Amino acid sequence: MSNERRGTLLGVAAYLAWGLFPLYWPLLEPTGALEILSHRVVWSLVFVALLLLVARRGLGGLPRDRRRLLLLSLAALVIAVNWGLYIWGVNHKHVVETSLGYFVNPLVTVALGVLVLGERLRRTQWAAVGVAAAGVVVLTIDAGRPPWIALSLAASFGTYGLVKKVVGVGPIEGLVVETSILAPLALGYLLVVSATGSGTFVSHGLGHSLLLVGAGPVTALPLLAFAGAAAAVPLSRLGLMQYLTPTLQFLLGVLVRHEPLGAGRLVGFALVWVALALFTIDTATRRRQQLALTVGAGTAA
Repeated sequence: MSNERRGTLLGVAAYLAWGLFPLYWPLLEPTGALEILSHRVVWSLVFVALLLLVARRGLGGLPRDRRRLLLLSLAALVIAVNWGLYIWGVNHKHVVETSLGYFVNPLVTVALGVLVLGERLRRTQWAAVGVAAAGVVVLTIDAGRPPWIALSLAASFGTYGLVKKVVGVGPIEGLVVETSILAPLALGYLLVVSATGSGTFVSHGLGHSLLLVGAGPVTALPLLAFAGAAAAVPLSRLGLMQYLTPTLQFLLGVLVRHEPLGAGRLVGFALVWVALALFTIDTATRRRQQLALTVGAGTAA
């Protein structure tokens, strides 16, 4: 099997796993979102630390300089917000709205590039952002409130991606540092709920405990698969594959969780999908033009 094909399969596996998350978190009920988040942090740290030991990579590759540790602390904060809000949204029957967050995320990433990195948008990209904004307005009018879950998920994950782009740390090492930063708070919370008897780790049977422990590998394995894909697959292909996740989440919300999808909500989502189509077509066209220029320059040389 070629390296690129293996990378494609890893990418599909990662995005499918993330898309199926709405099926996993409800299995952990009646555990609350904050307790689930704490278990997710602690067991993710245990899992990735074990991976480092098995791979004999040790802790020598972990970042130690002040700048990167501060950036990874910010990454830890925003990914904790993202994880916790996503779990809460799924377990409170907002799966469709959480899917909107990940549909909008590529456009939020572009907006962050403009605001933080000083990047410039092309006309089609501005049009995509405008159409998506119109979709959010329609969804706000339809629901009587802004889709704050979706917007918060998109903003937190977009910020996380921006920080990870700047910090330049490998996926396993980054996850070890991020979960290490969060683990004292998470473990402290778990000890408190256990001492007060409000925790569910030991009170709902072995199967429930194993599911909570499973939040660690469930979190880490898609990240590792994605890292393998990113190293072997063109970004243009990864960009298209990323829509597998919110599409699956959307379908699970409508078809499995039976969440309402009225006309106003459907129009709002349709505008977001049009925006994504514009953005994707523009990105693909731009990459083809750059590739043609590169090939032409090589031929001329």
